[in-house]
Amino acid sequence: MTDSPPPWYRSAAEQAALVRAGDLSPVESVELALARIGQVHPELNCFAHVWAEEALGEARALSDVPADRRGPLHGVPVAVKETTQVAGRRFTAGSRTHEHTIADHDAYVTGALRRAGAIVVGATTSPEFAHTLQTDGPLWGTTRNPWNTSLTPGGSSGGSAAAVATGCVALAEGSDMGGSVRIPASWCGIVGLKPGIGRIPMDVLPGLFDSLSHHGPLARSVDDARLFLRCTQGPDERDIVSVTTPLDLSGPTAADVRGMRFGLSIDLGSWYVHPEIEAAVVAAAAALEAAGAIVEPVDPGLGEAEEQMWIQLWGVFMSGYFGHLVDEHAAVMDPDVLRLIELGESLGATEVKRLEVQRTETWRKVAGVLAGRDALLCPTMAMPPVPAAKADRVRPPRPTDGRYHADDMTSVFNLVAPCPALSVPCGVHAAEPYAGVPIGLQIVGHRWREDTVLQVGRAVEVALPDVSARRPPI
Repeated sequence: MTDSPPPWYRSAAEQAALVRAGDLSPVESVELALARIGQVHPELNCFAHVWAEEALGEARALSDVPADRRGPLHGVPVAVKETTQVAGRRFTAGSRTHEHTIADHDAYVTGALRRAGAIVVGATTSPEFAHTLQTDGPLWGTTRNPWNTSLTPGGSSGGSAAAVATGCVALAEGSDMGGSVRIPASWCGIVGLKPGIGRIPMDVLPGLFDSLSHHGPLARSVDDARLFLRCTQGPDERDIVSVTTPLDLSGPTAADVRGMRFGLSIDLGSWYVHPEIEAAVVAAAAALEAAGAIVEPVDPGLGEAEEQMWIQLWGVFMSGYFGHLVDEHAAVMDPDVLRLIELGESLGATEVKRLEVQRTETWRKVAGVLAGRDALLCPTMAMPPVPAAKADRVRPPRPTDGRYHADDMTSVFNLVAPCPALSVPCGVHAAEPYAGVPIGLQIVGHRWREDTVLQVGRAVEVALPDVSARRPPI
């Protein structure tokens, strides 16, 4: 008989049920979260702000709310990424250029979580303007992976992923412009969802028409990720492109994949994939096949051209939203941010418009492999985590094996933004120096069919229970 997990590893749904039953008060739930943050944060540096007194005050107020007015997350502590506004609290977006900014409103997603009864206990670390897959920046420093503190948890939602993986909170918000939810979910061994664009209204950016950016949940289970999506999906007028047809996400996530058809691509057509990651993804696909699914190999024909297109669009994003800061603040900005801004400013309007033609072809490739299938299966990450600190990362010479060498396999699916993409744990590295570090399976679905990718993710959890139940040693 195995020992029961510590109470800080209760799911969000379980915490809410205990509060509803009167077996756990919102104050007790927040106190437990704060105590766990006190244990974890000094080693991992996963929180930019912890709002203990404010959270306890909210918890006391929620204790008096009548049962018939309690939302599905009533009394549950959560965290938001430090790029998401919480009214009256510091909001720096990980940058010294905004170091003393106080948010004057809740972002939509913050307000949605609060309306569901959740209590925001803190804001998690992000690199400057959420620009990269290492959560390391000039303002908040280096965040570390709970499975191996010499490695990064991923980024840019690395603080959220580390906080969820270690039980500081059961749910945390992240943002995903090129994999920033899925990357840290994979490297921290948890669940991370990039919903279809507009499913969760996004109003945290200077403009409302960005076509790469998503809010998404980080959770320890697919059911909790589904609960987050249920509480935060729109529509809402604050985001003009928010999806107007909500999904029915009531009840638990189905796990039956009998008769479902999946395409499997280990390399998406050209990536070099670490052998242990390949083996884990193949094993997960076999487990789905054993559960009754039909799995067949596909070749989307994706690769470096798509990645370079995304990088150019990312540079345009950074220059358009933050380029005006360079003249006054360059000395305190991350050099990588400055390089992205420079890239964006080097592109002419016609060049940017022509990227839409390339992006159209990317959609046709993805649509082709999804046609007649329920989802595409592939790795989330092609490689194990890199060092935690940017300064410690050594980039080897470009290999000449004809393969595309990159860390992630995520940003290409931001180019087809309406398609949801979910990362779920599917295995573990065995060889040093990555022994024990998790491996993620990426599940890509049809436009705005988050319910389907969640169903497939839940089937993976059921098929691989030992993987889903793993907890970091901290």
